[in-house]
Parts: sequence; structure tokens; C-alpha cells
Amino acid sequence: MANVGFQISGMTCATCSARVEKAASGVSGVSSVAVNLLKNSMQLEYDGREETVSAVIDAVEAAGYGAQVSGGENRDLQDAQQRDGKAAENIAALEAKRVKMRLIVSFIFAIPLFYLSMGHMLGWPLPSFFLGHESMMTFALTQFLLLLPVIAVNHRYFTAGFKALAHGTPTMDTLVALGSAASTIYSVAGLYRMGMALGAGDIQLAHEAMMDLYFEGAGVILALITLGKYFEARAKRRTTDAVTSLMDLAPKTAHRLCDDGSFEEVDVSRLMPGDVLEVRAGQAVPADGVIREGQASIDESAITGESIPADKGAGDAVTGATVCAGGYFTMEAQKVGEETALAQIIKLVDGATGTKPPIQRVADRISAVFVPAVIAVAVVVFAIWMVIGEGDFGLALNHAISVLVVSCPCAMGLATPTAIMVGMGRGAKRGILIKDALSLENAHDIATVVLDKTGTITQGRPQVTDLVAAQGVQEEELLMLMLALEAKSEHPLGRAMCEYARERGIEQLAVQGFQQIQGRGISARFAGAQALAGNAALMDEQGVSLGAFGEKAEGFAQEGKTPLFIAYGGQLAGLVALADTVKPGSAQAIGKLKAMGIETVMLTGDNRVTANAVAAQVKVDDVRAGVKPQEKEAEVRRIQARGKVAMVGDGVNDAPALARADVGIAIGAGTDIAMESADMVLMRSDLNDVAAAIGLSRATLRNIKQNLFWALIYNVICIPVAAGVLAPLGISLNPMIAAAAMSCSSICVVCNALRLRRWKG
Repeated sequence: MANVGFQISGMTCATCSARVEKAASGVSGVSSVAVNLLKNSMQLEYDGREETVSAVIDAVEAAGYGAQVSGGENRDLQDAQQRDGKAAENIAALEAKRVKMRLIVSFIFAIPLFYLSMGHMLGWPLPSFFLGHESMMTFALTQFLLLLPVIAVNHRYFTAGFKALAHGTPTMDTLVALGSAASTIYSVAGLYRMGMALGAGDIQLAHEAMMDLYFEGAGVILALITLGKYFEARAKRRTTDAVTSLMDLAPKTAHRLCDDGSFEEVDVSRLMPGDVLEVRAGQAVPADGVIREGQASIDESAITGESIPADKGAGDAVTGATVCAGGYFTMEAQKVGEETALAQIIKLVDGATGTKPPIQRVADRISAVFVPAVIAVAVVVFAIWMVIGEGDFGLALNHAISVLVVSCPCAMGLATPTAIMVGMGRGAKRGILIKDALSLENAHDIATVVLDKTGTITQGRPQVTDLVAAQGVQEEELLMLMLALEAKSEHPLGRAMCEYARERGIEQLAVQGFQQIQGRGISARFAGAQALAGNAALMDEQGVSLGAFGEKAEGFAQEGKTPLFIAYGGQLAGLVALADTVKPGSAQAIGKLKAMGIETVMLTGDNRVTANAVAAQVKVDDVRAGVKPQEKEAEVRRIQARGKVAMVGDGVNDAPALARADVGIAIGAGTDIAMESADMVLMRSDLNDVAAAIGLSRATLRNIKQNLFWALIYNVICIPVAAGVLAPLGISLNPMIAAAAMSCSSICVVCNALRLRRWKG
């Protein structure tokens, strides 16, 4: 199966997106379709044949919409920006311009139309040539002429609306078109009644016909709905700000090393892996790679969300789109174009915002029957008021039109995608990458978070925690001996001890006769005497007495640390304890999860003593120690019996468990396979972001539910009022007010979603 994206034009409401989805799904060779109303896009999974893509475009166009392929699979970052992410933005910008032009023209003519029609009722002054019986036809015709430009500039409501009605799938445009067309046609008929009455000399009948015109209703309805569309378009564009800002982070040029040793400025699209690039203070890193020479302070907030710059030097990795806050370096490009971390993030976030969570199915099911139901209700309301009003056609028409224009399927269609778009974009800015909307929804009711120990709760590498020198031995002497012995060791514990000594400025001295003793430690000659570094078994074999240090070593072991002894000339020189230390924020992160009512479980292959020592520091609720890599997935499955589970890990052995969990969360510094198996990726490798991700999910789902509630309650309240249920109490809804209310409902839903931009986590 292959995937392809489309840009869709002409969609205005949830009914439109459902219609496009139905049209594309009906094409042979298509396996799945996802249409995003907010982004005017469609993602298609199909059999890979070009004929299928062409057939889909034809089907969408036959349904009354435009479709064009938004980009292929093989393209660089610049193409990705221009043809995918920017395409949606450009379409939205173009649509906003068109709506603005329609709005200006609509109000230029609708305002005088409303003034002329309603001014005499409100006591506003009118020109004398509109007053008097002899000016009645002039008065009526002027209203008609003022309406025509409003209809002309908003003709798309009529063309799209009636076309959709002809296809049997009416949309919001259909409701607007029916309402304004009914007002216009009835008013034109009134013009003829006026003309005939005046011709017959019946001034009274002509005046009654003039007072029964609804040209201003049609014009103001179109103007107000266009005003709503304008504000809606502006608000919708803000929902994509996060993705757009990610795209804008990518530098456009880079300074590449030439054969003569100078640097030339080139477009980033021309970069190749292996190119040597120059980065100065204030410049953005143009590609992913490694520093060859120089040092710099790198602001990585664009990628990881971490606000504190990282100091980097030769051999350190740097990521494209991060900024050199200070310093200078040259780097070797390793990943360029669409292979960079930024391009992958953009692709992931952009793709994720196009997916649908299960909660949207509710809105989709309602939207599928909403517009036809509203049209049926309007017909029934018209018939009822014809009876109640004793044949008052104008009164019945007024109520029917109000029902048509007050109904708002747009609000339901926008409720979910706007919140998803803003929520995922906000997460991306925080360094929380969410791969699809289903994961975002699942995370809101997580009952248990299962945490891998090594590399997730802990640093993932051993560090010296304690150094105890024997009596008569200076600490500096002990460090010098330790560094000399372990300098040639490739064991992780040996490297940790060397790093500890070097950080304290100890000079490395040479040893002779270096020998590694399997399962015991190291032996060598140093300054003419035998030196040893290893466990208690090695000391016992070599006849070195531990004395009180044996008890100290046992105490360290009970704390989950690994004790090692250093001896020189047959005498104990000191004791070193090492452990995989807990990350600074782990205890705080687990505390946050508990405060959210979430149970925490630590899963590790380490022994019970080490596991309990770490658990005591971070205060997890449960510990599962001695779990083999292949058993982690089964352990997660067992925990799922108590509710939804999120698994947090960073290693290859975590991948099956990450895939099994309801939500798999990968630490960003982990392996590629772990991140591929996960539903969310924490770019900062900060465990606090687990709670933030769940908090973001809860905030987004709460926002979606609010949007759906207000969209539904709006229609539940307004449609009966428009139908005249409260007319006996003197409360009714004029079609113009109904149009304004309809526009406001969509704007309110989008603005409510935009509140997520203020989410802090």
C-alpha cells in the first residue's frame, strides 16, 4: 500500500468533508481516507497505481470539490515546506483574501440596503424621492438592485449549495442558499404584485406588497454569514501557527567549505551528507551532524523545548534548526533535507493533525444527517405556520428561513480538528511529539504509567557516587591510582571512574603489565609495586585485607551501588562505589503523576536490591524487578487488566512493551526502534514531560468536549426558537439575527480551541 496527500478546495463544513471522504472511499483500490476540514487536506492509502489517484481526483471533482496531489514521497525539506505544509497555508491565505473581498463588497451594498428597508421603521431620515406612494416602485427596485451585487459576490453559496442538494448531500452552503434564495424569490414575486396593484390603481394592495419584501433579509444574511466566515478563516489560520512556525525554523542557506579552503553560501537544498559547514554565533545550524572544530553554546529549544542552551565541542552532535547562541564551529553534515530531525518532526506533527480521534465519530455521525434533517424541519415549520398563521405566507417563510440559517453544522465539524491541531502544535513546541490523534485521546484516561528504569528513571550509565580513602592515603593519591589502573579498561565502570578522576584534574600516569581478570577486576604494576582494582573476590585472592571497608561495601550494595576496591603494594588504598544514578527530575515527575491520580510502576531487569534502592529514591507505587526484555510486553499486558497503561522507555528491549501499551512514550535520547514503536516521543528526555503529555491530552479532550457541547446545545436551543416555539411569549428570531448567531457559533468553537495555545503543562 502507498500513501498520498491531497489539497481539497471548496469544503465549508463537516458535511462537505464527509462527502469528499465518501467520494474518495468509493474508488476501487482505495483502502482508507482521512479528510481534514481545517487543513483542507485529504490523506489517502491506496494500491499505489497512478490510475487510482486520477480516479480519486475525478470522484472528488464530480462531488463538487477540487483536488490536487500535495506532494510525493521523494522530496527535500524545501519541497516539503512549499508543497505540503505551505500548500495548506497558502490555500487558507488565498481563501481568507477572497472572503475579505466578498465581505467588503457585501457590506458596501448590504448596509444601505438595510438602511433603506428598515430606516423608516426606526425613524431614520430617507431621501424624499423614496417617500410617498408614487415612489413605492423606486423604493422596492432600489432594494432589489442593492441586493444583486451581494448575491453576485457570494454566488458560491448558491452554486455549491444547490449542486450539493442535486447530489443528495446538502451542506451548510445549501442551508444558506435555500434561505437567501427563498427570501429573494418571494420578494421578487412581491415586486410583481406591487406592479400589478399599481397598474390597477390599488395603492393599498401595492403598499402591503411593498411592506412584505425581504430583500434586506437575503442581503444581510449573506453579509453576516460572510463576516462569520472571515473571522472563522482568520481564527483557523492561527490554529496552524505551531506547524507553520516549525517550518519557518529551517535555515534557507548554509556556509559550505570549498576546495580552496574558503566557505561559500549555498541553498540548504544543495547540501549533501559529508559536507563541511561553518556556523557562527546567531546562525541556525543548517543540518544534522557532528562538530569537527570549535565550541559553541547551542540553543536547542526549537527541537527539544529546553530553554537552557547546551555547551558543545568537537565530537558532539548538533541538530538542524537549533541556533548557535555563542561561539563558532565547523561541522560535518550527516543528515540533510527530509532526513533531518526537524523535517521528521514537521512530517510527524503535520501527519498527526490530519488524523481523527474516536470522539470525532460522534460529530461525523451527527453531521451526516444534520443538514437533511434541518431542511426537513424547515419544511415542517413552514407548513405548521401556514396553518397557525392562517395562510400568512410571509410569516411562515420567515420562520422557515430562520431555521435554515440559524442551524450550524460548521461548529460540529470544527470542534475536534481545531482542538487537535492546536493541542498537537502546542505539544510540539514543548518537545512532546504525538504521532496520531488516537494516542492523544487514549492518554487522557491513563490509569497506570509503567516506567523502564535504566535510561528513563536513571541516567542510563554508571557514575561514581562515593569515594572513601584508607587511612594514610590522600584522596588525590587514590584518584591517581584509580585513573592509572582503569585508563586501559573498556568496562563501563572503568570508564565512569576515569571520567570522575579527569573531571577533578587528575593527571594520567602509565602502568606496566596491565591485565584484566575476568569477573574480578584489573591488575598492573604501578611505580614498581602491584596495583589492583576490583571486587572483594579479587582482594581475597590477592591476600588484601578489607577490614572495616568490607562492611562499608556491603552498605553500598544494600543501597543498590556497585562497590570496587583499590589496592597498592598488598594494602587496601580505598573503596569506590558506583551506580546508575537517578535523573534529577525523576522523583518530581513521579510525584506529578501521583498527584494526577495515576499509579506508577517501575519495570527493570536489575536485581531486587538495586531496583528497591532506586524505587525508594523516586517513590514509585510498585516495582517489578528481574524482568527479562522478552517479559516486559507480557508484564504490560497484565497491568492493562487494571485500566489503560502508558509505557515509558528508551531502549530496543522496550519496543515490544511500548507497542503493547495503550500509549507508548519514548524518551527522545533513546534508540530509533523505541521511538518508532512509540505513540509519543519526548524530545527533551525529561520524565516530567510524561505528566505534561497526559495533561495536554486531558486539556485537549476537555476542549473537544466543550466544543461539541456548545455546538450541539447551540443548535438544540436556536432551532426551536427559530421555528417559533416561543412565539406565543413574544419571542421570535429574525432571519438576520439567526444568520449572525450561526456565524458566531463557529467563531466561538475555533476561539475556544485557541485557548489551548495558553496551555503551560
